[in-house]
Amino acid sequence: MSKTNRKQDALDYHSQGRPGKIEVVPSKPTNSQRDLALAYSPGVAEPCLEIHKNPDDVYKYTAKGNLVAVISNGTAVLGLGDIGPAASKPVMEGKGLLFKIFADIDVFDLELKTESVDEFVNVVKALEPTFGGVNLEDIAAPMCFEIERRLKEEMNIPVMHDDQHGTAIITSAALINACELQGKKLDKIKLVVSGAGAAAVSCIKLYLKLGVKKENMLVFDKDGIVNTDRTDLDPIRMDFATTRKDITTTAQAMKGADVFLGLSAANIVSAEMVQSMAKNPIVFALANPNPEIAYDVAINCRKDIIMATGRSDFPNQVNNVLGFPYIFRGALDVRATSINEEMKIAAVKAIAELTKLPVPEIVNLAYNAKNLKFGKNYIIPKPIDSRLITTVSTAVAKAAMESGVARKQITDWNAYQEELQVRLGADDKIMRNIASKAKSDPKRVVFAEADNYKILKAAQIVKDDNIAIPILLGNKEAIQAIIEENALELEGVEIIDPLLEPARLNKYAESLFQKRQRKGVTLYEASKLMRDRNYFGASMVEFGEADAMISGLTKNYAAIVKPALQVIGTEAGINRVAGMYMMMTKKGPVFFGDTTVNVDPTVDELVDLTLLMDSSVRKFNINPRIAVLSYSNFGSNDGFIPDKTRQAVKILHEQHPHVLVDGEMQGNFAINNELLKDNFPFSRLADAPANTLVFPNLESGNIAYKLLQELGGAEAVGPILLGMKKPVHIVQLGSSVREIVNMVTIAVLDVQVKEKEAGEKKTGILKRTVKK
Repeated sequence: MSKTNRKQDALDYHSQGRPGKIEVVPSKPTNSQRDLALAYSPGVAEPCLEIHKNPDDVYKYTAKGNLVAVISNGTAVLGLGDIGPAASKPVMEGKGLLFKIFADIDVFDLELKTESVDEFVNVVKALEPTFGGVNLEDIAAPMCFEIERRLKEEMNIPVMHDDQHGTAIITSAALINACELQGKKLDKIKLVVSGAGAAAVSCIKLYLKLGVKKENMLVFDKDGIVNTDRTDLDPIRMDFATTRKDITTTAQAMKGADVFLGLSAANIVSAEMVQSMAKNPIVFALANPNPEIAYDVAINCRKDIIMATGRSDFPNQVNNVLGFPYIFRGALDVRATSINEEMKIAAVKAIAELTKLPVPEIVNLAYNAKNLKFGKNYIIPKPIDSRLITTVSTAVAKAAMESGVARKQITDWNAYQEELQVRLGADDKIMRNIASKAKSDPKRVVFAEADNYKILKAAQIVKDDNIAIPILLGNKEAIQAIIEENALELEGVEIIDPLLEPARLNKYAESLFQKRQRKGVTLYEASKLMRDRNYFGASMVEFGEADAMISGLTKNYAAIVKPALQVIGTEAGINRVAGMYMMMTKKGPVFFGDTTVNVDPTVDELVDLTLLMDSSVRKFNINPRIAVLSYSNFGSNDGFIPDKTRQAVKILHEQHPHVLVDGEMQGNFAINNELLKDNFPFSRLADAPANTLVFPNLESGNIAYKLLQELGGAEAVGPILLGMKKPVHIVQLGSSVREIVNMVTIAVLDVQVKEKEAGEKKTGILKRTVKK
């Protein structure tokens, strides 16, 4: 894209539709006159009086506890310099946007028309009753140091100048990890710093606290080396001035240096300077938009280098968004009176440690990477890693409490982390609970399509997370080639090529023949079918050589269901299988069925389906509230669909009164119990929304889940195959790695539940035998 096009795209982005990037949205209902009377006069007087009696109640009755001020005077805006407060506003709005999308923090941006430290401080201090915290932004040095120092001293809410401390925190995490990878100790490294502005000063101070030695550090600003002979330095910079007189240039300083930190200007470091550095050098060239040395130049001149920049198009992007949203989130959630050194160091360590954990597949996909992992090209997390909010915010909140600046105590950290997940609309608590259950007793899962990268990546994840013990089916050489090509870690995982297993093939074929000989299957045909990995994998499950099977990524649904039914069959008392999706919505999980198997179920089949879904949902420790759907509400319309669903509900009420089910009803009434209560107060579901929806046919169920997935932003977990004697689960054609992992987790839970039921049944039989 040309520079002209980029410029116009940026201008269009900010100007089209509602100008700017942010808006204020009411968080309470405003639909009625009553709502407005509560929101403002006269109702608003009540919280005012409560806050007057107890000032801390401002956090209870207002948005203060989740509101941060982003404040600038526009004197040092990005790489644009002193462009003034009005011109800085797009940046401040952007900062507010990042606070919201990464940490669900609300922001008012304030641009102050002053370059007086006293005036700036007085304005911000006067705003303390409004905000839970203050983020200072794009203020020139040295005034930024004095402004932040005074505000921290004189205010009783968290204040942080992100340009200083954000960069310091992220580069500190990167430095810790880079030194570990390069075999260097922080107290031994020789450090060269190019730049002595606000960010560089803060980096130096934090590095010293982490163990870097002042005597091993050389700093340069635009006027040369920062040494004790300089008479133009303020006390802040004089603190790290060197006494050395033998070095005057950056090139001289780089000889034998372990680490270079650049926060200065583009292209001031040459390849020769990098080549002169010590073995296994670390280069953080963070000038934007162009670094002190081009990424390609640096990595081509030293194969042993670890390189970081401020750019997203190269590995190891140092981006402040890894820190500031979560630091303020943690500080706000304990009502901290400040952001102190302990909290910053806690953030550093949390970010550094997170880098060493397995990377979520959604992050790999976003960066078009196959297998990101801790190493030279991955020394800090990626900005979209959703684990940052729980990891960093929790660490900061704990540090605030331990260091005595928290006014609110958190006692249940698991509940706090759940709350953080909900803030991002990532309330997949049920899947986390299922995963925890799976990890408690992992099962053997056979992957019938193991000659596929997505399957192998999913297998690695469930193995690493101790969710399952993978067994891979397919050509061993092909599978091994994919593993090696993508640097997957599947050492010790069993790989089985069915074509090289004649004894098993014969055993499985004989079993299938015995089951299907009166249904047109000869022994020869059974042997031929067993060459299909779906038949082979299902047979492994049937013979107890695996606990569950996963397939379907590359084949249609029927091609998996048929072998499973022929080899394994349905549970006792189950006439037919069905497909169910668990839809992860903002209101919690909602179960949809049938979405994949039964095209147009009869009345009796709808009854069977409802009972099957009722028992299946209970396996997730959820009490099902079932709505049988139609385009009619309780007899309001006649027709084939309303009549069928009405009869099914009648049978369920009469013959299965323990099942909480009602209908026939329209979908909106099923989900909105207030609407249901107002119009049909007799309904058994009037007190709370349905969480399990039985559709009148496959067509409606399939369309509904796909629309909700695409338009409603719900995550679909499934299809979960119901009614099988032993677990076989089918992923959809083209599923993502995350979706495959979810299905493996469901499969392991399915095995655990079936084993528990079998054990309880066996115990019951033994008890009855003893009693007799």
